[in-house]
Amino acid sequence: MGTAAVVLAAGAGTRMKSKKPKVAHEVLGKPLVSWVLDAAKAAGAEEVVTVVGHMREQVIPLVDGASKVVVQAEQRGTGHAVMMCADALAGFDGSLVVLYGDTPLVTAETISSLVRMREENGAAVVVLTMEPENPFGYGRIIRDEVGQVARIVEQKDATPEEAAVRECNSGLYCFDAKVMFEALGQIDTNNAQGELYLTDVLGICRAAGRAVLALPAVDMVECLGVNSRSQLAEATKAMQRRINAAHMAGGVTMTDPDLVWIGPDVVIDSDVEILPNVMLMGETFIGEDSVVGPNSRLTDTRVGCGCVVDETVAVGAVIEDGATCGPRAYLRPGAHLCEGAKAGTHVEIKKSVVGKGSKVPHLSYIGDTTIGEGVNIGAGSITCNYDGKNKHKTVIGDGAFVGSDTMMVAPVSIGARAVVGAGSVITEDVSEGALALGRARQTEIEGWADNRVL
Repeated sequence: MGTAAVVLAAGAGTRMKSKKPKVAHEVLGKPLVSWVLDAAKAAGAEEVVTVVGHMREQVIPLVDGASKVVVQAEQRGTGHAVMMCADALAGFDGSLVVLYGDTPLVTAETISSLVRMREENGAAVVVLTMEPENPFGYGRIIRDEVGQVARIVEQKDATPEEAAVRECNSGLYCFDAKVMFEALGQIDTNNAQGELYLTDVLGICRAAGRAVLALPAVDMVECLGVNSRSQLAEATKAMQRRINAAHMAGGVTMTDPDLVWIGPDVVIDSDVEILPNVMLMGETFIGEDSVVGPNSRLTDTRVGCGCVVDETVAVGAVIEDGATCGPRAYLRPGAHLCEGAKAGTHVEIKKSVVGKGSKVPHLSYIGDTTIGEGVNIGAGSITCNYDGKNKHKTVIGDGAFVGSDTMMVAPVSIGARAVVGAGSVITEDVSEGALALGRARQTEIEGWADNRVL
């Protein structure tokens, strides 16, 4: 015994009107199909098989390595798609969950419940059912006179009486794997769409005297399939609320959760405050007692404890304990603010270390630079790191003071405790403890304003 999963991801998704396959579209930065694969694995599936077809050259890289890959070259229905997995699951004898690559909201808990119900009752299949407000388009769950599941009838094949049934098929199942593959050999294309329906397996199992059960969905949003851009937005909103609720339950404060977007791999400690219009994506971490926002977007960024990150865009950056950013700061990949450091208003930092307690308060660009501890960079200063072909480094020692509007033309080094006068262009190394001035000499012409010709 054991659990395996088949994820159907071969459909065209024409309603998306996209050059990308449907399952490659993303919810909070993660492809639809990846959400489903992760849920299956979290539910304990030891083997996962993904069926690909349409635009498979884009889908395979998303699933290869996370599952076995089976190609359905010709889409002939859901039954045919699962048939394609027979070789990949040869010898498997246990619970086989069938999922769809466009249902990102399905949870590991629901998948586990399907498996548990099937195994505890020795059933041939358990189907997850739902009662949508508008059932049009869904297969209907047809029950017998004692309320047991008899079969599933697709919308196009339903009689008016069957179409009036409110209970619908979500498309998610847990099968006895051997029973299912045996039954698949008996299905045919005698239906309105001329396809091999996986749903026909339920009627075949019932006719053979095997138990066919239904598990009503606790939260119908899990059954939401993404077939259009509007449904993608709906799924994204639902996932946003689910993720935010989990973080708030863990001790995170959000002023307005509807204005906070957090990716699935983000980790946030307790007593963090997230202000409106914040996006946290990728492998971002926020330490306790930090405040993020408003209007900040952090991707793959690590924020320490007790930080303030205000109106900041950060990608691949490190912000250590007690550091502050913004408003309107841009931390590019490799930016590293050490403990208590500051990147202020309209400051851009790239591939640079700003040492402990050092400050770059405003209107400056720091690139390919190592700044020591206790350094002050005056407003409007720039490290000129690019010569048109190569990047060069700047090194600024501990305790140095760089005056406003200084251009540091790399490669260049400014020694510890050195002072650079405002308005300087520094092209040569500055010694430790020295005063450096790199200004043009000021010239004054008396009476010029009175004598000039207009």
